[in-house]
Amino acid sequence: MATASRLTACADCDLLQRLGEVRPGFTARCGRCGGVLRRSRPNGLERTLALAFAAAMLFAVAQAFPFLSFDMKGQVTQTTLLSGVFDLYEQGLPEIAALVLLTSVLAPMAQIGLLLWVLLPLQLGRRPWQTAHAFRLLRHVETWSMMEVFLIGILVAVTKLAGMASVVPGLAIWAFALLILVLAGALSSFDPEAVWERLELRR
Repeated sequence: MATASRLTACADCDLLQRLGEVRPGFTARCGRCGGVLRRSRPNGLERTLALAFAAAMLFAVAQAFPFLSFDMKGQVTQTTLLSGVFDLYEQGLPEIAALVLLTSVLAPMAQIGLLLWVLLPLQLGRRPWQTAHAFRLLRHVETWSMMEVFLIGILVAVTKLAGMASVVPGLAIWAFALLILVLAGALSSFDPEAVWERLELRR
């Protein structure tokens, strides 16, 4: 009954309409423009939590292991994601270093942390603290997460450096690429409406 009385605004045409119960596996669409109001997935919250845990492990691997190795005339240099940020800062490019740190490290870490912040207590039968604020922060952080842009930039740079040095991809770059896919899957399967519904049932 709580779901049937909920008002929902269409993200495409702003039409305010009542959204009834959406059974798992079904999609609710706007009556005027046909835009998706809600897509209910079976076990969506559990799937999102599992993907968030996987993303957390991949993020840790991407930070801890070498990203790339350069072999130039017998001298091997390894770089990690954070060491690359420090190198940019030491080369007199603090703005670019801050941008890389924000879009490739801090924003993804915040996304993973916020998903776990909301879903883990819910899975344990508890109410997440400040759920509404976590949702708002997650929406703002999404606009700053640009790992795929950073990865494309790395691939372009590696292509240009291939003629001067032997470039060996490290474990971190594969974990980073997988992290992009897993985190995208977690965010696409995340259903805030399901969170509110579960919280209402536990009142």
